[in-house]
Amino acid sequence: MRLFLLATLVMIAFAANSVLIRLALAGGEIGALPFATLRIASGGAVLALLVLVRRRALPLRASGRWTGVLSLTLYVIAFSLAYLGLDAGTGALILFGCVQITMFSATVIERQPIPPLRWLGAMTAFGGLAWLLWPRGADALSPLHAGLMAAAGLGWGLYSLAGRRAGPPLPATAANFVLAAPLCLLLLVLSLAAAPAVPMTAAGVGLALASGIVTSGLGYALWYAVLPQIPATVAALAQLSVPVIAMAGGMAFLGEAPSLRFAGATVLVLGGIATGLLARRG
Repeated sequence: MRLFLLATLVMIAFAANSVLIRLALAGGEIGALPFATLRIASGGAVLALLVLVRRRALPLRASGRWTGVLSLTLYVIAFSLAYLGLDAGTGALILFGCVQITMFSATVIERQPIPPLRWLGAMTAFGGLAWLLWPRGADALSPLHAGLMAAAGLGWGLYSLAGRRAGPPLPATAANFVLAAPLCLLLLVLSLAAAPAVPMTAAGVGLALASGIVTSGLGYALWYAVLPQIPATVAALAQLSVPVIAMAGGMAFLGEAPSLRFAGATVLVLGGIATGLLARRG
Protein backbone atom coordinates (compact mmCIF):
# COMPACT_ATOMS: atom_id res chain seq x y z
CA MET A 1 0.00 0.00 0.00
CA ARG A 2 2.86 2.36 0.84
CA LEU A 3 4.51 1.78 -2.55
CA PHE A 4 1.21 2.34 -4.33
CA LEU A 5 0.68 5.66 -2.56
CA LEU A 6 4.24 6.79 -3.28
CA ALA A 7 3.95 5.82 -6.96
CA THR A 8 0.61 7.66 -7.17
CA LEU A 9 2.23 10.75 -5.64
CA VAL A 10 4.99 10.63 -8.26
CA MET A 11 2.50 10.35 -11.14
CA ILE A 12 0.59 13.35 -9.76
CA ALA A 13 3.88 15.28 -9.58
CA PHE A 14 4.76 14.43 -13.20
CA ALA A 15 1.30 15.45 -14.41
CA ALA A 16 1.45 18.63 -12.33
CA ASN A 17 4.28 19.95 -14.50
CA SER A 18 1.77 20.37 -17.33
CA VAL A 19 -0.78 22.07 -15.09
CA LEU A 20 1.75 24.40 -13.44
CA ILE A 21 3.15 25.68 -16.72
CA ARG A 22 -0.31 26.20 -18.20
CA LEU A 23 -1.32 28.15 -15.11
CA ALA A 24 1.77 30.33 -15.49
CA LEU A 25 1.61 30.87 -19.26
CA ALA A 26 -2.15 31.16 -19.72
CA GLY A 27 -2.29 33.85 -17.06
CA GLY A 28 0.64 35.76 -18.54
CA GLU A 29 2.55 35.40 -15.28
CA ILE A 30 5.89 34.53 -16.92
CA GLY A 31 7.37 33.75 -20.34
CA ALA A 32 7.97 30.21 -21.58
CA LEU A 33 11.79 30.42 -21.63
CA PRO A 34 12.13 32.05 -18.18
CA PHE A 35 9.84 29.31 -16.84
CA ALA A 36 12.01 26.62 -18.43
CA THR A 37 15.22 28.18 -17.11
CA LEU A 38 13.93 28.53 -13.56
CA ARG A 39 12.53 25.00 -13.67
CA ILE A 40 15.76 23.36 -14.81
CA ALA A 41 18.01 25.47 -12.54
CA SER A 42 15.95 24.97 -9.38
CA GLY A 43 15.45 21.29 -10.16
CA GLY A 44 19.19 20.88 -10.69
CA ALA A 45 19.92 22.62 -7.40
CA VAL A 46 17.67 20.34 -5.35
CA LEU A 47 18.87 17.18 -7.14
CA ALA A 48 22.53 18.16 -6.67
CA LEU A 49 21.87 18.84 -2.99
CA LEU A 50 20.29 15.40 -2.55
CA VAL A 51 23.32 13.77 -4.20
CA LEU A 52 25.83 15.73 -2.10
CA VAL A 53 23.92 15.00 1.14
CA ARG A 54 24.45 11.31 0.36
CA ARG A 55 28.17 12.04 0.07
CA ARG A 56 28.28 11.18 -3.62
CA ALA A 57 29.93 13.12 -6.41
CA LEU A 58 28.16 14.63 -9.39
CA PRO A 59 29.32 12.70 -12.51
CA LEU A 60 29.64 15.83 -14.65
CA ARG A 61 32.27 14.34 -16.95
CA ALA A 62 30.83 10.84 -17.35
CA SER A 63 30.89 9.23 -20.78
CA GLY A 64 27.88 10.22 -22.86
CA ARG A 65 26.95 13.02 -20.47
CA TRP A 66 26.29 15.58 -23.21
CA THR A 67 23.81 13.32 -24.96
CA GLY A 68 21.71 13.47 -21.83
CA VAL A 69 22.27 17.20 -21.33
CA LEU A 70 21.31 18.18 -24.89
CA SER A 71 18.26 15.91 -25.02
CA LEU A 72 17.10 17.23 -21.62
CA THR A 73 17.53 20.79 -22.86
CA LEU A 74 15.50 20.01 -25.99
CA TYR A 75 12.76 18.52 -23.84
CA VAL A 76 12.44 21.34 -21.31
CA ILE A 77 12.61 24.19 -23.86
CA ALA A 78 10.21 22.61 -26.37
CA PHE A 79 7.87 21.55 -23.55
CA SER A 80 7.61 25.12 -22.28
CA LEU A 81 7.13 26.70 -25.70
CA ALA A 82 4.52 24.10 -26.70
CA TYR A 83 2.30 25.00 -23.75
CA LEU A 84 1.85 28.48 -25.12
CA GLY A 85 -0.80 26.91 -27.36
CA LEU A 86 -1.87 23.54 -25.91
CA ASP A 87 -4.15 22.44 -23.08
CA ALA A 88 -2.54 20.57 -20.19
CA GLY A 89 -4.00 17.15 -21.00
CA THR A 90 -3.48 17.43 -24.76
CA GLY A 91 0.15 18.41 -24.31
CA ALA A 92 0.80 15.57 -21.88
CA LEU A 93 -0.76 13.03 -24.26
CA ILE A 94 1.33 14.20 -27.25
CA LEU A 95 4.46 14.21 -25.10
CA PHE A 96 3.85 10.75 -23.71
CA GLY A 97 2.95 9.25 -27.08
CA CYS A 98 6.02 10.71 -28.80
CA VAL A 99 8.32 9.48 -26.01
CA GLN A 100 7.04 5.95 -26.53
CA ILE A 101 7.29 6.20 -30.32
CA THR A 102 10.89 7.43 -30.00
CA MET A 103 11.84 4.52 -27.77
CA PHE A 104 10.02 2.02 -30.01
CA SER A 105 11.84 3.43 -33.05
CA ALA A 106 15.16 2.92 -31.28
CA THR A 107 14.22 -0.73 -30.77
CA VAL A 108 13.52 -1.07 -34.50
CA ILE A 109 16.79 0.66 -35.46
CA GLU A 110 18.74 -1.59 -33.10
CA ARG A 111 17.04 -4.58 -34.77
CA GLN A 112 15.87 -6.04 -31.48
CA PRO A 113 13.16 -8.73 -31.72
CA ILE A 114 9.69 -7.17 -31.45
CA PRO A 115 6.63 -9.34 -30.65
CA PRO A 116 3.65 -8.91 -33.01
CA LEU A 117 1.49 -7.66 -30.13
CA ARG A 118 3.95 -4.86 -29.49
CA TRP A 119 3.80 -3.85 -33.17
CA LEU A 120 0.02 -3.75 -32.85
CA GLY A 121 0.27 -1.60 -29.73
CA ALA A 122 2.69 0.82 -31.38
CA MET A 123 0.53 1.21 -34.48
CA THR A 124 -2.58 1.75 -32.32
CA ALA A 125 -0.83 4.45 -30.29
CA PHE A 126 0.49 6.09 -33.45
CA GLY A 127 -3.01 6.03 -34.94
CA GLY A 128 -4.38 7.74 -31.83
CA LEU A 129 -1.78 10.50 -32.10
CA ALA A 130 -2.47 10.91 -35.81
CA TRP A 131 -6.19 11.27 -35.08
CA LEU A 132 -5.50 13.87 -32.39
CA LEU A 133 -3.11 15.89 -34.56
CA TRP A 134 -5.01 15.70 -37.86
CA PRO A 135 -6.30 19.20 -38.81
CA ARG A 136 -10.07 19.22 -38.49
CA GLY A 137 -12.46 22.10 -37.81
CA ALA A 138 -12.57 24.39 -34.83
CA ASP A 139 -10.86 21.97 -32.44
CA ALA A 140 -7.77 21.54 -34.65
CA LEU A 141 -4.52 21.87 -32.73
CA SER A 142 -1.89 24.48 -33.52
CA PRO A 143 0.64 22.68 -35.78
CA LEU A 144 3.47 24.77 -34.33
CA HIS A 145 2.74 23.97 -30.71
CA ALA A 146 1.88 20.32 -31.40
CA GLY A 147 5.18 20.04 -33.30
CA LEU A 148 7.05 21.60 -30.37
CA MET A 149 5.52 19.06 -27.97
CA ALA A 150 6.46 16.26 -30.37
CA ALA A 151 10.03 17.62 -30.25
CA ALA A 152 9.82 17.58 -26.45
CA GLY A 153 8.75 13.94 -26.64
CA LEU A 154 11.70 13.19 -28.91
CA GLY A 155 14.02 14.91 -26.44
CA TRP A 156 12.65 12.99 -23.46
CA GLY A 157 12.74 9.71 -25.39
CA LEU A 158 16.39 10.24 -26.30
CA TYR A 159 17.09 11.25 -22.70
CA SER A 160 15.50 8.02 -21.47
CA LEU A 161 17.54 5.95 -23.93
CA ALA A 162 20.76 7.69 -22.88
CA GLY A 163 19.84 7.07 -19.24
CA ARG A 164 20.09 3.31 -19.74
CA ARG A 165 23.87 3.67 -19.93
CA ALA A 166 24.31 6.60 -17.56
CA GLY A 167 24.89 4.72 -14.31
CA PRO A 168 23.00 5.42 -11.04
CA PRO A 169 19.96 7.49 -12.07
CA LEU A 170 19.84 10.15 -9.34
CA PRO A 171 23.45 11.41 -9.71
CA ALA A 172 23.19 11.21 -13.51
CA THR A 173 19.94 13.18 -13.54
CA ALA A 174 21.38 15.80 -11.17
CA ALA A 175 24.43 16.22 -13.42
CA ASN A 176 22.25 16.57 -16.52
CA PHE A 177 20.07 19.21 -14.86
CA VAL A 178 23.07 21.16 -13.59
CA LEU A 179 24.73 21.23 -17.02
CA ALA A 180 21.48 21.95 -18.89
CA ALA A 181 20.76 25.05 -16.78
CA PRO A 182 23.46 27.25 -18.44
CA LEU A 183 22.23 26.17 -21.89
CA CYS A 184 18.68 27.20 -21.02
CA LEU A 185 19.98 30.49 -19.65
CA LEU A 186 21.92 31.11 -22.87
CA LEU A 187 18.79 30.50 -24.96
CA LEU A 188 16.86 32.83 -22.69
CA VAL A 189 19.44 35.61 -23.11
CA LEU A 190 19.43 35.17 -26.90
CA SER A 191 15.63 35.31 -26.97
CA LEU A 192 15.63 38.53 -24.94
CA ALA A 193 17.95 40.09 -27.50
CA ALA A 194 15.49 39.23 -30.26
CA ALA A 195 12.18 40.15 -28.64
CA PRO A 196 10.89 41.97 -25.53
CA ALA A 197 10.45 39.82 -22.45
CA VAL A 198 7.09 38.89 -20.95
CA PRO A 199 6.88 40.51 -17.50
CA MET A 200 7.54 38.10 -14.64
CA THR A 201 5.24 38.18 -11.63
CA ALA A 202 5.85 36.64 -8.23
CA ALA A 203 3.16 34.06 -9.04
CA GLY A 204 4.92 33.09 -12.28
CA VAL A 205 8.27 32.69 -10.55
CA GLY A 206 6.61 30.67 -7.79
CA LEU A 207 4.95 28.31 -10.27
CA ALA A 208 8.26 27.80 -12.12
CA LEU A 209 10.11 27.09 -8.87
CA ALA A 210 7.37 24.69 -7.77
CA SER A 211 7.74 22.86 -11.08
CA GLY A 212 11.52 22.72 -10.70
CA ILE A 213 11.94 21.95 -7.03
CA VAL A 214 8.84 19.92 -6.18
CA THR A 215 7.35 18.23 -9.25
CA SER A 216 10.66 17.80 -11.14
CA GLY A 217 13.53 17.60 -8.63
CA LEU A 218 11.80 15.94 -5.67
CA GLY A 219 9.44 14.08 -8.00
CA TYR A 220 12.32 12.41 -9.86
CA ALA A 221 14.16 11.69 -6.60
CA LEU A 222 11.09 9.94 -5.17
CA TRP A 223 10.55 8.03 -8.42
CA TYR A 224 14.10 6.70 -8.39
CA ALA A 225 13.60 5.60 -4.76
CA VAL A 226 10.38 3.74 -5.61
CA LEU A 227 11.44 2.33 -8.99
CA PRO A 228 13.75 -0.48 -7.75
CA GLN A 229 10.93 -1.82 -5.58
CA ILE A 230 8.36 -2.41 -8.33
CA PRO A 231 8.46 -4.46 -11.56
CA ALA A 232 9.55 -2.51 -14.64
CA THR A 233 6.31 -3.17 -16.52
CA VAL A 234 4.21 -2.04 -13.56
CA ALA A 235 6.25 1.16 -13.42
CA ALA A 236 5.76 1.75 -17.15
CA LEU A 237 2.03 1.06 -16.96
CA ALA A 238 1.68 3.41 -13.98
CA GLN A 239 2.97 6.24 -16.14
CA LEU A 240 -0.04 5.81 -18.44
CA SER A 241 -2.00 7.68 -15.79
CA VAL A 242 0.02 10.89 -16.27
CA PRO A 243 -1.91 12.33 -19.29
CA VAL A 244 -5.22 11.47 -17.60
CA ILE A 245 -4.17 13.18 -14.36
CA ALA A 246 -2.96 16.19 -16.35
CA MET A 247 -6.33 16.33 -18.13
CA ALA A 248 -8.12 16.22 -14.76
CA GLY A 249 -5.85 18.98 -13.44
CA GLY A 250 -6.56 21.10 -16.50
CA MET A 251 -10.28 20.67 -15.98
CA ALA A 252 -10.08 21.46 -12.25
CA PHE A 253 -7.67 24.41 -12.28
CA LEU A 254 -7.88 25.82 -15.81
CA GLY A 255 -11.44 25.09 -16.88
CA GLU A 256 -10.25 23.02 -19.86
CA ALA A 257 -12.93 20.79 -21.34
CA PRO A 258 -11.64 17.77 -23.30
CA SER A 259 -13.30 17.07 -26.64
CA LEU A 260 -14.68 13.72 -27.76
CA ARG A 261 -11.79 13.58 -30.22
CA PHE A 262 -9.27 13.96 -27.39
CA ALA A 263 -11.02 11.27 -25.31
CA GLY A 264 -10.94 8.81 -28.24
CA ALA A 265 -7.30 9.58 -28.99
CA THR A 266 -6.43 9.07 -25.32
CA VAL A 267 -7.99 5.61 -25.33
CA LEU A 268 -6.06 4.64 -28.48
CA VAL A 269 -2.70 6.07 -27.38
CA LEU A 270 -2.73 4.75 -23.82
CA GLY A 271 -4.34 1.46 -24.84
CA GLY A 272 -1.73 0.95 -27.55
CA ILE A 273 1.13 1.71 -25.19
CA ALA A 274 -0.31 -0.65 -22.55
CA THR A 275 -0.60 -3.40 -25.16
CA GLY A 276 3.03 -2.91 -26.15
CA LEU A 277 4.22 -2.97 -22.55
CA LEU A 278 2.31 -6.15 -21.77
CA ALA A 279 3.69 -7.74 -24.94
CA ARG A 280 7.22 -6.84 -23.84
CA ARG A 281 6.62 -8.47 -20.49
CA GLY A 282 5.49 -11.63 -22.24
